[in-house]
Amino acid sequence: MDLQTLFLGHPIWMWLGFLGLVGVLLALDLGVFHRRNCQIGVCHSLLLSAFYIALGVGFSGLVALQLGQQASLEYLTGFVVEKSLAMDNLFVIATIFTYLSIPREYQHRVLFWGVLGVIVLRAVMIGFGAALVAEFHWVLYLFAAFLVATGIKMLWSADSHFDLENNPVLRLARRCFRVTDRLHGNHFFVKQADPATGRRVTFITPLFLALLVIEVADVIFAVDSVPAVFAITTDPYLVYTSNIFAILGLRALYFALAAVMHRFAYLKQALAILLVFVGSKVFVADMLGWTKFPAEWSLAVTFVILGGGVAYSMWRTRASPAEAVVKDVPEKVELESRL
Repeated sequence: MDLQTLFLGHPIWMWLGFLGLVGVLLALDLGVFHRRNCQIGVCHSLLLSAFYIALGVGFSGLVALQLGQQASLEYLTGFVVEKSLAMDNLFVIATIFTYLSIPREYQHRVLFWGVLGVIVLRAVMIGFGAALVAEFHWVLYLFAAFLVATGIKMLWSADSHFDLENNPVLRLARRCFRVTDRLHGNHFFVKQADPATGRRVTFITPLFLALLVIEVADVIFAVDSVPAVFAITTDPYLVYTSNIFAILGLRALYFALAAVMHRFAYLKQALAILLVFVGSKVFVADMLGWTKFPAEWSLAVTFVILGGGVAYSMWRTRASPAEAVVKDVPEKVELESRL
């Protein structure tokens, strides 16, 4: 295989090098640093999160060497936007873990395998999106309009919550699979006797249910985040690398922020405004006759919107006591009643 052969506009060695780096990080994460099930503390989580953020930002230097300064700025903007939009995932993940009563010592395992699924699913979605944009450039305007509409809708429904009580994924999984009424350590599948026949058959555990719902939730969030990065750059390499680096650090960030999520009460409104901005700048650039909205302006405005949202949230909740991350979720009961 010729490593100089172009794939989606870039040499194969660039793609293989990036995937190799991701593989090494995941192998170290599960095989070395977190071989045993244990609760991840806030300090450890913050250090790990800082490492992934530094790695994601540092990758922009490699992009600058390979593809130039403009591409580096577009990558950085995509990384910041994706990282910010992924914050909304944290609230959903917390809801899922709370509803299914998943202990903290098993949550890292679920998130780790969730990231593996994300790497594959995002590759499929980004590859499909890149093919569409390359063949039909007007699709980019559809993406932009969708982002504006989604941002406005999110702004008006910022107080809505992820409903697991009537979640179709959970209901379908319970109909299609045998589900255990309790956890079996860190196992996703177990063999046990079927109550009806007495034969030993495979059951899925609540841990696998959590993984399944998280994967589906990520696909739903990707419908927003992938077009958002395409509105910044149409280069599939920049879109994919910025997405994956942002997602890689999401697990670490979850454990750091799980206890203080109530302090980010107005972050969702900031994310809604960010979506409107990212979508509208495609039309603004077109109206002004620009080839593309300046990447440095886009990055600066992104930081202002997010910084403003975080600062306003911290100020408004400065006297608020710590409260449950998940609202409108029934009080924690025995897991058997949920399954």
